[in-house]
Amino acid sequence: MELEGKVAIVTGAGRGIGRAISKVLAREGAAVTLAARSMDLLNATAGEIRGDGGRCLVVHTDVSSEGSVNQMFRKTIDELGTVDILVNNSGIAGPTALCEETTVEDWNETFAVNVIGPFLCAKAVLPLMKEKRYGRIVNISSMSGKRPLVMRTPYTSSKMAVMGFTRTLAHEVGEYGITVNSVCPGATSGERIDNVIRNLAESQGRTEEDVRSDFTGPSALKTLVDPEDTAEVVCFLASERAAHLTAQDINVTAGLVWY
Repeated sequence: MELEGKVAIVTGAGRGIGRAISKVLAREGAAVTLAARSMDLLNATAGEIRGDGGRCLVVHTDVSSEGSVNQMFRKTIDELGTVDILVNNSGIAGPTALCEETTVEDWNETFAVNVIGPFLCAKAVLPLMKEKRYGRIVNISSMSGKRPLVMRTPYTSSKMAVMGFTRTLAHEVGEYGITVNSVCPGATSGERIDNVIRNLAESQGRTEEDVRSDFTGPSALKTLVDPEDTAEVVCFLASERAAHLTAQDINVTAGLVWY
């Protein structure tokens, strides 16, 4: 229970990595605001947390909207009293298309969720964290922000932007006792990667099994990453064990590296 008494916000908490992060933080004693657009998925996560004796708050949130983010922050303060930990996990895969076939609308939507969302959430919580002289911000980037990923230019560009945001923000707020780090998962098992593989297979005229091997083959363990793997690293970064770790991007990739 190393996070007992802490309050965390997790965006994109309804599924996949976000759900796993929320459950691990609650397991360690944090009260968790579950934020996302799908109330059905958020309520399912909340049911699992409460079933295990954890405490959480469900708030419908569109991270690309400043008004929605600020409302979520105010509800967290009203119900849970403070914010100690922010996990910017909300993200979308964006289109699977060549650059010249990508629409401006698809590009902007990808950046609105993957980059503007973390910015707006950090902007909301930082005045309080500075006043407390304490805070933990963890941004979920991706290994694909460090390497080429053909036909995924909006996604890879947005995830590299998250790492730039992380490193710069860490130096802005470090004097206030606030750490800012990013976690870069590799291809993670679940609905999202299944959709990506299906779309790539269709667009490239290949089998899904062949495309899946593109994600697993280059890794040392020859496997996808489990959401819980990333969740445990986030929990470490949110804890006192990582008090002097900031401005870092940490890979959770089953051994996939890019030189």
